[in-house]
Amino acid sequence: MPEPILFCWSGGKDSAMALHTLLQGPDVRIAALLTTVTETYDRISMHGVRRELLVQQAQSIGLPLHEVRIPPQCVNSIYEARMEEALRVHYDAGVRTVAFGDIFLEDLRAYRERNLARIGMTAVFPIWKRDTTELIRHFHSAGFRAIAACVDPGVLDRSFAGRELGEQFFRDLPANVDPCGENGEFHTFVFDAPIFRNPIPVRAGEILERDSFIYCDLLPSAALLTR
Repeated sequence: MPEPILFCWSGGKDSAMALHTLLQGPDVRIAALLTTVTETYDRISMHGVRRELLVQQAQSIGLPLHEVRIPPQCVNSIYEARMEEALRVHYDAGVRTVAFGDIFLEDLRAYRERNLARIGMTAVFPIWKRDTTELIRHFHSAGFRAIAACVDPGVLDRSFAGRELGEQFFRDLPANVDPCGENGEFHTFVFDAPIFRNPIPVRAGEILERDSFIYCDLLPSAALLTR
């Protein structure tokens, strides 16, 4: 049996591309998807996507979903304690490796590796140091589709929230914005991908500002978003 890998899943495009890359390797077994969900809001933390859509993603991928519940405005000590509790569940089940969709933030990688090392686990980064412009070309050519769920208004106009990540989206990005939003410029929800059994019908709802970010409230839909 191949060694099981726990995958930290955000619901966004980098997670989807990293999981797709990981699954191309020989003898890969994903134990589960691990996602932080904010209590009270019942949404994916940071991305602000409804939990209902997260569950649909996991069902379409065909993997168990382990939700880590954290409070709104979660302080680091609580986040780390609840993550460690969740990780130990998988450690006790024989998992020693955790995968992430990070691309080039060295301090974030070191933080993840340090926290995992405390409990005897290691990290893998399937798309680490990949050129982000090349990743977006792969995103389109491989058939990934996503919508911008959250944008930082300090670097992007609020009109980017709720837009599908088509070629025009990337042409409209300011020159100082990373194509993958790796510096937190925007966050996404993937609704179709090669790793999905079926696409997730979703539509853009209300645009609102919260905690200095602009969010598009993505809603389950009866029909798939058209281009």
